[in-house]
Amino acid sequence: MKFATLKDGSLDGRLLLVSRDGLRAAAVPTVATSLLDALQRWEAVRLPLQDLYEALDRGELSEAFDFDPAACAAPLPRSPQWLDGSAFLNHGRLMEQAFGSPPIPKFDSVPVMYQGASDDFLGPQDDVPMPDEALGIDFEGEFGVVVGPVPMGVSPEAALGCVRLIVQVNDWSLRALGPHEMATGFGFLQAKPSTAFAPVAVTPDELGSAWRDGRVQMRLAVQWNGERFGEPHGGEMNFHFGQLIAHAARSRRLTRGCIVGSGTVSNLSRSAGSACIAERRVIEKIDTGAIRSAYMRYGDRVRMQALFEDGRAGPFGVIEQRVVVAAPVLG
Repeated sequence: MKFATLKDGSLDGRLLLVSRDGLRAAAVPTVATSLLDALQRWEAVRLPLQDLYEALDRGELSEAFDFDPAACAAPLPRSPQWLDGSAFLNHGRLMEQAFGSPPIPKFDSVPVMYQGASDDFLGPQDDVPMPDEALGIDFEGEFGVVVGPVPMGVSPEAALGCVRLIVQVNDWSLRALGPHEMATGFGFLQAKPSTAFAPVAVTPDELGSAWRDGRVQMRLAVQWNGERFGEPHGGEMNFHFGQLIAHAARSRRLTRGCIVGSGTVSNLSRSAGSACIAERRVIEKIDTGAIRSAYMRYGDRVRMQALFEDGRAGPFGVIEQRVVVAAPVLG
């Protein structure tokens, strides 16, 4: 199934089913009012939603309408928890060089993860307000999963069975604030503005063979101001999503609707490009001895879209956002 959330002025928005071709949508308020509502009652609503999804795909829902991603919020405008890993070790090692930080202990065997804000996610075409260009504005292309109930101490294998939905993510960062916050030992806060999501969340079966080994086996095509930035492949995750979920649930349970991110998609091959500016900058320094790329400025745009191996557009839709000046606080 494919889900989206229509902005309607409420905190959680209105749940939409989206047709398999991504062209039509329908609200299903008699079954679930929001995606968070559906996830909280998943066992009771999954089959009714599946029946309606198939009817939508056959063109049998009279209430269906043209799907407009621009009218959408994030699939989950807020969630109980947002936990972001760093499952691509190539990216982590490059970031160590970028920030001059010491190697993380057990980096190859224990996932790295931080707990981010989950109360105010951005939609796929929302402008991104930033307080200051000098803070090192950066995008980060990722994949993520939305889980059902996860018991404390779950095994990585069992954790994969807790995955309900797969999402595509842009985890915004302010790079100038990161080093201080990492050095405190308390983790990110100001360095991580609101995270953005592609318009459509999908059940794993919608990816077919592209959901394999607990990884999204797709490329993430990233453009910055209309120019190619990279197409790194999600299959190069060193820790799969089951391992990330199990890590998060080692000492506590996870509730329905929690989101676990992969961290920035990153490949060893330079030809794949990158999914964030910080990675490109450190590669430039390693390869040429000098950093050439600046961070984003007001008015800059970023576009992200997952692609199947054969080049077909993925089911998540497109993230396309513009960086803008944050409105001043009055009073």
